Amino acid sequence: MTTTSVDVKTLTIDGQEVSARAGQTILEVAREHNIHIPTLCHLDGLSDVGACRLCVVEIKGGNKLLPACVTTVFEGMDVTTNTERLQSHRRIILELLFAERNHICSVCVANGHCELQTLAQEQGVTHVRVPYRNPELPVDASHERFTLDHNRCIMCTRCVRVCAEIEGAHVWDVMGRGIDSRIISDLNQPWGSSTSCTRCGKCVQVCPTGALFDKTKVGSGHPKYPDFLPALNLMRQAQ
Repeated sequence: MTTTSVDVKTLTIDGQEVSARAGQTILEVAREHNIHIPTLCHLDGLSDVGACRLCVVEIKGGNKLLPACVTTVFEGMDVTTNTERLQSHRRIILELLFAERNHICSVCVANGHCELQTLAQEQGVTHVRVPYRNPELPVDASHERFTLDHNRCIMCTRCVRVCAEIEGAHVWDVMGRGIDSRIISDLNQPWGSSTSCTRCGKCVQVCPTGALFDKTKVGSGHPKYPDFLPALNLMRQAQ
């Protein structure tokens, strides 16, 4: 009979000594020990891309701020997750997200259950100190049930990843670069004419803002439920 040894790392997060398995990320370990690190692009059950940079932390001995969702732990690591520097950095990121596109909470279908809105309140963002870009962005309402509003999109790519990794349909992708980036269906075709879309709605459920929404439930105050993914993954692994 053989036994499998587990490579265990010991590190410190916010002064608390914790243990972790080799290969785990700082975010995974922090959440296992009820240490809060804000995120937007991360979602349990999907791969991490480090896109939003809200989960950045400080590592003793280094000057760079590192994203907790894609930074793996090492022996003796000393992590700080909540300093004035980090709080300032996160507020700036949120302000830039609000300024880049047209996020007007009072008329948004996700008002009251928007992760961007919740994080802004949590991080103390009361106003935006940079000029608003106010771009002219389209709304794709060609789908019989769902709508894509580019004005609300924060380019977290949750929809891209859930469609590729969970549904396996690969409907969504990213077009363009920088501030000109857009989420597109198929080869930049209207969502309603997509031949690869399975109409499952997973992309809508994982969207953290009002960029993707179910037009049949507008005005109902219907929240999204992105926490279904870990359970779905466990079911598939069991099969």
